[in-house]
Amino acid sequence: MPKILLRPVTETDLPILFQQQLEPEAVAMSTYPAKDRGEFMRHWEGILKNKNVTARTIIYKDKVTGHIICWKEGKYEQRIGYWIGKEFWRRGIASTAVAEFLLLMKTRPLFAEVANHNLASRRVLEKNGFSIHDEGGKISMYKLEK
Repeated sequence: MPKILLRPVTETDLPILFQQQLEPEAVAMSTYPAKDRGEFMRHWEGILKNKNVTARTIIYKDKVTGHIICWKEGKYEQRIGYWIGKEFWRRGIASTAVAEFLLLMKTRPLFAEVANHNLASRRVLEKNGFSIHDEGGKISMYKLEK
């Protein structure tokens, strides 16, 4: 497992996170469209002000490698999501970040959406105890109960 650090997201992280969400291959893997700079910054401004959202920057070898976040969606669902910059893929960073984040987030069940064609992200969730809750056409919902 790679040695990572999870720390609160700061405004100085946002330009790096913005560039990461522009990567065409990452966008294709996530099925979420990239945001333009203004929309991205407004979105994160809301996240950083929301006390019901837990957002962490993932640091690996002193570099911002991505983020991981937990938020409430709908009446009962707590969701997590993460984004790793493409240059840091295939190093176990996402799996390690999710494992460490789950130690912080005690609420269960937790849910996570993943594009069905994103086998790496599906594997990250499965390694961390998530199982398929609802398999859809393009996107499946995973659930962690314990």
